[in-house]
Amino acid sequence: MTTREVEHDITIAAPAPAVYQLLAEVENWPRIFPPTIHVDRVEHDGARERIRIWATANGEPKNWTSRRELFPEELRITFRQEVSTPPVAAMGGTWIIESLGEHESRVRLLHDYRAVDDDPHDLIWIDQAVDRNSRSELAALKENVELAHAARELTFSFEDSVRIDGAAKDVYAFIDEADQWAERLPHVATVRLTEDTPGLQSLEMDTRAKDGSVHTTKSYRVTFAHHTIAYKQVTLPALLALHTGRWTFAEDGAAVVATSQHTVTLNAGNIAAILGADATVADARSYVHTALSTNSQATLRHAKAFAESRRRP
Repeated sequence: MTTREVEHDITIAAPAPAVYQLLAEVENWPRIFPPTIHVDRVEHDGARERIRIWATANGEPKNWTSRRELFPEELRITFRQEVSTPPVAAMGGTWIIESLGEHESRVRLLHDYRAVDDDPHDLIWIDQAVDRNSRSELAALKENVELAHAARELTFSFEDSVRIDGAAKDVYAFIDEADQWAERLPHVATVRLTEDTPGLQSLEMDTRAKDGSVHTTKSYRVTFAHHTIAYKQVTLPALLALHTGRWTFAEDGAAVVATSQHTVTLNAGNIAAILGADATVADARSYVHTALSTNSQATLRHAKAFAESRRRP
């Protein structure tokens, strides 16, 4: 039985502990891996974890499950696919982050793998795929870790909540059934929602701004009935370099607390063009916060009315 072991590496302009933290904390992955939509910890005991990953491949959303082991003192993370797809019989590896100084690090990506039935032609195919994907993944990691590290002052999160005298399943249904939003939400003009894989949605919609202009956005959403809907926006307005979010529905006695959470990174290079030459990062933060919060609060108000009407006799 032939097990192949290969290694790729890249130098990143960010300190090693920061790079490790971005890789170790899976909630960061939508920030540092553009194809990643959402990552959920299925099991976690501190050092070991089982994670489920939703990401796009050739423009199509997919998901899979991996197991990881974290070694923070060594700045090392091991991983292994729980179920491999033929012609791969097994696949695993290790991330190793080495310090090259206060502001620079080397990231090594190791893989070990086997081909189904030890087929030599399949092993060559896997060799080529691992080499191509590793180079691409490390290049994307370098670009996006450097951006994420440099953009710490440009990244912020906020949330809006409302208490609803209704059932969580009804509040969840209002957000889940986004194909009905053009009829249910006044700021939504048209919606295109597809869900080829249950729980994995592609949502494209045209929304109206206060000035009457219409803007098209596209997001991928991962749904967990009846408590969470996580999403990543993949077409962004000029002021944003990143936008991820999460709708959560927490039962509180006979009521539900519905929350809309946003994480955004500003596109600093477009602030002057959009808000004027004298606009600051603080101005852009306020503008984006207000715009997103206004839409979230409007959606939450309509979700509240919808769910509470379902409860009335």
